[in-house]
Amino acid sequence: QVQLVESGGGFVHSGGSLRLSCAASGSHFNINSMHWYRQAPGLQRELVASITSRDTTYHADSVKGRFTISRDNAKNTVYLQMNSLKPEDTAVYYCNAQYYMDGQPWAELGSWGRGTQVTVTS
Repeated sequence: QVQLVESGGGFVHSGGSLRLSCAASGSHFNINSMHWYRQAPGLQRELVASITSRDTTYHADSVKGRFTISRDNAKNTVYLQMNSLKPEDTAVYYCNAQYYMDGQPWAELGSWGRGTQVTVTS
């Protein structure tokens, strides 16, 4: 089982920046892809950005040009640089990893972090 711990959330004024981090820990695992989701009160969880093991990235239209996902494979860590933040970016941000255990590449597993709160004030 892979454990994910997010950090970097907080309060920021509109137009400000934050950098989220998500570190994966455990033993004998290989990460395929990592993702950032967010969930605002009363709304469904939505995908914000993704990055594969080959550094192919995806960013939702709502954050394209403002947010950037990146990863450090040596540290099993994914980052989300968030610039030009808007009040509508306020949400709990969750990290997700899709991975497999050593010797079992056909059996992809998923793990979630507990989330980190991002609040953007106008």
